[in-house]
Amino acid sequence: MAESRSSAAPDRKAELRHEHLLDLSTYTADELRHLLDTAQEFRAVLDRPIRQVPTLQGTSVASLFFEPSTRTKLSFSLAAGRLSAETVSLSKSGSSVTKGETLKDTARNVEAMKVDVVILRHSSPGAPHFLARCTDSVIINAGDGAHAHPTQALL
Repeated sequence: MAESRSSAAPDRKAELRHEHLLDLSTYTADELRHLLDTAQEFRAVLDRPIRQVPTLQGTSVASLFFEPSTRTKLSFSLAAGRLSAETVSLSKSGSSVTKGETLKDTARNVEAMKVDVVILRHSSPGAPHFLARCTDSVIINAGDGAHAHPTQALL
């Protein structure tokens, strides 16, 4: 018997032309609508007795937060878990940045660990763009100084 729509993960309607989520200025209106529609479909998961779907099962997600954050960090952590991703989290104080490690060094370590998705919050404008050039991981900008915070803008 086929799984009912309410218990299945939302279907992907269309592929986005973006590998990373760095800045919304490069998205078309249709792509933004697609992102918001997909998010709305996933929101229905919260109304179920089991608030988890296998969408990201087998995917590793690393949250690298080099600035303080409450809502953004918790939101990403909960979302990744509800999508069945394997998650790890790193803060500035718990990283080798305190010993002088550069963002490029961090990127190399992420690459060596075969992380699929990196959620990056950093005080330097452009840091997510830099990380996207230095690693094969998908990069999601969770705020880069005063430059951009695309996921917050989607709210």
